[in-house]
Amino acid sequence: MEMNGEERIAAGRDAVWQCLNDPDILRRCIPGCQSLEMRSPTELAAVVKVKIGPVSATFNGSVTLSNLSPPASYTISGEGKGGIAGFAKGGADVTLSEEGDETVLRYDVQAEVGGKLAQLGSRLIDSTARKLAQQFFADFNLIVSGAAEAAS
Repeated sequence: MEMNGEERIAAGRDAVWQCLNDPDILRRCIPGCQSLEMRSPTELAAVVKVKIGPVSATFNGSVTLSNLSPPASYTISGEGKGGIAGFAKGGADVTLSEEGDETVLRYDVQAEVGGKLAQLGSRLIDSTARKLAQQFFADFNLIVSGAAEAAS
């Protein structure tokens, strides 16, 4: 599965970068996230509960940040195991660019699933993934632009 898009955020690039690297903010934005903790500056551990069609699973996973170029870009990759539901793994290239008072966050995602999840069909998985991504970015945008307003 591949997905890409962009989100315009009413905050400066440095503020958006800091929020993208703040586990508390990410935990609040990731749909179904039960825990997210930093293991090192480039490694996180996560527990996320997701429902895709009739399958509900709790994924235990790890996330790694690489190709760091603060505050312009990084690559985020992760893998999660959901027991009998299967697994999900993938990555995203994230870039931040300033346009006036806003920051444009662009993402390019590649992901794959296996196990019971893969049996659900790519259309259901793709539509659910897009919905979850839209929810993440909408929540992230609200938190970051709200924090920017509070700081000014």
